[in-house]
Amino acid sequence: MVHGEKRPKAKGGKSVTVAMNQSLEQALEHCRQITRRQARNFYYGLKLTPEPKRSALYAIYAWMRRIDDIVDDAGKDFDDLRERVGEFRVKTEKAIAGNPLNDDPIWISLADVVARFDLEPEHFHSMIEGQLDDLTTRHYETFEELRQYCYRVASVVGLICIQIWGCDNLDGKELAIQRGIAFQLTNIIRDFREDFEMGRVYLPAEDFSRHDLTPEELRAWSKPDACARLIQQQITRAEEFYQSSQPLDAMIHPSCFPALGAMTAIYQGTLEKIRREPSRIAGPARVSLSSLQKSAIALQARWRILKAKNGAP
Repeated sequence: MVHGEKRPKAKGGKSVTVAMNQSLEQALEHCRQITRRQARNFYYGLKLTPEPKRSALYAIYAWMRRIDDIVDDAGKDFDDLRERVGEFRVKTEKAIAGNPLNDDPIWISLADVVARFDLEPEHFHSMIEGQLDDLTTRHYETFEELRQYCYRVASVVGLICIQIWGCDNLDGKELAIQRGIAFQLTNIIRDFREDFEMGRVYLPAEDFSRHDLTPEELRAWSKPDACARLIQQQITRAEEFYQSSQPLDAMIHPSCFPALGAMTAIYQGTLEKIRREPSRIAGPARVSLSSLQKSAIALQARWRILKAKNGAP
């Protein structure tokens, strides 16, 4: 992999020709707006990435948002949801092949980004399989089962990101997988209440058994000491993945490090808030850093960019 983007080309070396009613620029802007409105933690980091890599990541996020919204559509029955996911897969395959729907900015953007950065199709299929897991699996017995889910919905995102950012170190792929797992475990801890109310429990059943708890008791926080121990166990597990993936920070292109650094700081900051008050995962409001805190992290990352450009130590 080389630093910087590749010129658009389809498999076999042919140029990607996109017949579209709107410009690629407009399509990418549409993806940026989706990311800004809905990406929460990611947007603060992604906007630190230099162009054209920044717009590429917005396009990837918008694609992920589309499939996530399909699966989370509680008003649809199971068979209908599977059909819609299947249609989404077909449209994804067409975009990857350089033949996107010409009236949808997400497919126009995806076709350009996949070709420009020579992204691997299997990563997109893995993410779709992860979304299908949400349709068929409502709980996980062991952490190893959960880890496979985390790989599909988060680690492959990390693999796509480092390909766009630029990473020449062969160890970067494994470290990106670990960082993705760390992010997803943080999400799972933070979103326990929301997921539970949708009928999903991602925390492993073996961990509930270890602490003599049920998901219902955790939701009610009815055994405070045992509940706190369970959540602290989950936090420790996530922190181990952050720690083991730390060398990744030095492997990606320097111009893109602030983006990864900011996202990681935001996720770890959220985890720290939960550590200080674990009962909040069962409370009425999602645990998160404030917009001011996220902006401060982004500003610190921007400052690092300026120092690096000016050669400051």
